[in-house]
Amino acid sequence: MSKIRFKPGNMLYPVPAVMVSCRRPGEKPNIVTVAWAGTICSNPPMLSISLHDTRYSYDIITETGEFVVNLVSEPLAPACDWCGVKSGRDVDKFKAMNLTPIYLEESGEGADVSAPAISESPVNLYCKVTSQQKLGSHDIFMAEIKAVTVDDSLLDETGRFHLEDAHLIAYSHGTYYALGKALGTFGFSVKKNK
Repeated sequence: MSKIRFKPGNMLYPVPAVMVSCRRPGEKPNIVTVAWAGTICSNPPMLSISLHDTRYSYDIITETGEFVVNLVSEPLAPACDWCGVKSGRDVDKFKAMNLTPIYLEESGEGADVSAPAISESPVNLYCKVTSQQKLGSHDIFMAEIKAVTVDDSLLDETGRFHLEDAHLIAYSHGTYYALGKALGTFGFSVKKNK
């Protein structure tokens, strides 16, 4: 096998395709599609998103210091793509895509984060920004996950969470993909054969 050298670029694929929701007090909520999102810490639970300062949601998140990361299932793929190419300056994305904003206080979880989640998303991570840093073309927003809500259909009778049943999607070099078959669970490569 031979290698061909490419120019430096963002080739860390696939990545999660997520819909980030936010809202200024008294204004309509907004959704921005983000492919640059990731886990950064487990204790406390933290994640990051990166946004260009021209995005409508950039100012909202900078001002409010909060947002919700909504995982995207296969049925949400068209809305995810649409929310990434349309601007919240021009359109109400929740209305246009027939999505339902849901707030923590409505789910009985308290109101630590006032930004709404997307009800149709199988998993919602409510976040408070802890740090914002300009990196060049994008700012990184590091945030602590303050609450998580999940569809009750993803829990079995014992309360075990089955994320694999959410039919999540990934984004790779301009294309959305359904996640495929499981190849093994953590540690499968070192388990002894029985």
